Amino acid sequence: MRRQGDPPFIKWVSLHRDKVPSFEAYPYRIPAIRSLSSIELHPDVTFFVGENGSGKSTLLEAVAIAEGMNAEGGSPNFRLETQPTHSDLFRNLQLGRGPVKIARSDRFFLRAESFYNVATYVDQIGVTGAYGDVSLHAQSHGESFLSLVTRRFSGNGLYLLDEPEAALSPQAQLTFLAAMHELVLQGSQFIIATHSPIIMAYPKARLYQFSKAGIQETTYEETEHYKVTRAFLTRREQMLADLLADEGSS
Repeated sequence: MRRQGDPPFIKWVSLHRDKVPSFEAYPYRIPAIRSLSSIELHPDVTFFVGENGSGKSTLLEAVAIAEGMNAEGGSPNFRLETQPTHSDLFRNLQLGRGPVKIARSDRFFLRAESFYNVATYVDQIGVTGAYGDVSLHAQSHGESFLSLVTRRFSGNGLYLLDEPEAALSPQAQLTFLAAMHELVLQGSQFIIATHSPIIMAYPKARLYQFSKAGIQETTYEETEHYKVTRAFLTRREQMLADLLADEGSS
């Protein structure tokens, strides 16, 4: 059993660059993936941040598949495939695993875009009780996601989450942070791709910025998400005036 402070389940992720067939083909042509050599992960929480199309979700998905999880989401025991859209990046990744083994049931991959399919599969295989007292479809999107985190995630696990904020209001994001912290204290490791300045504020996490310049470790205050959100909240009227200005006016 892993405890907080122990070596992480996954210590690092590297790309076998010599095995890549072409850096001109997707997804290797994405600048962040093209420049990838190796990145170290935090024992508790690592964030992938960046603009849409920057490659953060692509890399997270590849790590999940390389770790044996279902491409559309769920645990390694899930067997659902609505539309195979994942890349072959996972075939060329190497994961530096820590000394503590992870049970199949203690690994879970959540992606916002296919959570509906995961909820349907949970109903079909009859394990609804592990995710709450009612079907995930009988709850709101945010409620079902929090049921997943608070009921299905049991601690001492590896959890990969792709844009969890898509389901959550700002207040619910704070609830999620508290639930995630409890799981971290129970020896869990999280890797999260997010746009949310609330979620990525989790203290002592490692943040990687995905951009045209590649993948660089950064600080919370240096992320574009923080800068833009702070600027908007402190200069809302001026930013809206500039953004919505009538270009034809004199």
